Amino acid sequence: MEQIIEKGTVTRGWIGVGVQDITTELAESLKLPAAGGVLITQVERGGPADKAGVKLGDVLLAVNDRPVADTTGMLNMIAALQPGQQARLKVMRNQSESEFPVTIGRRPQPARKGK
Repeated sequence: MEQIIEKGTVTRGWIGVGVQDITTELAESLKLPAAGGVLITQVERGGPADKAGVKLGDVLLAVNDRPVADTTGMLNMIAALQPGQQARLKVMRNQSESEFPVTIGRRPQPARKGK
């Protein structure tokens, strides 16, 4: 509400990924110790996550040391961050955990239909 009053728009953080919840079955197939985090199913070329080194198939476990439980929680965590802010993404890749520093981007405006 404050952003709308001050700026006329709401600014949401964005890292340029598509994600999927990790089910028990998916965790087993990926050889994960538990069904936590979210699977990265899309990485937008040139987006913040791509520039940070996040890859398709990575499992995002935490954002700034806050555990990621599901896609909704992850999207809310990222959206709450300010564009230009630095964040740390904890990722599982090939049964090994890594941290990637990422500069939060600004969520692109959706394309308007008919224009």
